[in-house]
Amino acid sequence: MKLRLPFIQNPPLVSVVRLTGMIGTGGRSTLNDQSVAPLLEKAFRRGKPAAVALEINSPGGSPVQSSLIAARIRRLSEETKVPAFAFVEDVAASGGYWLASAADEIWADANSILGSIGVISSGFGAHILLARQGVERRVHTAGESKSMLDPFRPENPEDVARLKVILGDLHENFIAQIKARRGDRLDTKTNLFTGEIWAARRATDLGLIDGIAHLKPKMQDRFGEKAHFRRYSLRRPIWSRFGAQMAQDALLGVEERAAFARFGL
Repeated sequence: MKLRLPFIQNPPLVSVVRLTGMIGTGGRSTLNDQSVAPLLEKAFRRGKPAAVALEINSPGGSPVQSSLIAARIRRLSEETKVPAFAFVEDVAASGGYWLASAADEIWADANSILGSIGVISSGFGAHILLARQGVERRVHTAGESKSMLDPFRPENPEDVARLKVILGDLHENFIAQIKARRGDRLDTKTNLFTGEIWAARRATDLGLIDGIAHLKPKMQDRFGEKAHFRRYSLRRPIWSRFGAQMAQDALLGVEERAAFARFGL
């Protein structure tokens, strides 16, 4: 326990929360609202911090979990009156940038990749392979859209049209988040919402981030050389290294590696 003496001012505390990896709903190795909620609660409320710094390195993932985590960051920041600063490492793209936008300021390394403000849905089609193998797909539903986008049946144009409506709605929500958080800092002459990505200096010019800086020197510049840092990060329990959980984490690792690879990382 740290001793607090009257009339002696303690140095400013900066809580550091590490948010790295894909954003999703399954597995302890992915970022989701349930897994990061305890970290964020402690970071904002424990020890009266002067600020919360978010270390972000994420290629994105679930729009719902991205929204939930970002909303939690804003809610805690406003309740505690503690500002949040995002510091991007390799990438903050798609849902990763959604998380960064929850901060009051966004800073990045000169080589960081940012943006990808869009929504994607991917899958596969195996109906030709099944037909060649003499396998017949049998599906019975109550509700004409219940088997929408079944990968073992030929693609239905009506299903694709429905999916595009949903993706369009999610994209609008993403755009609204960025406009609300970045406001008049955004370059209004450039269409920022095509899913394109940018390196940090160009992202600064476009108003997507506030500039080039690293966490410790920036926070010391803001709060003084004597500022000290308390770190919070997800920890994997020892039982996750065995059995089915280990296999699941391995699959998630492959998926995550593929997601980072989209940005040359």
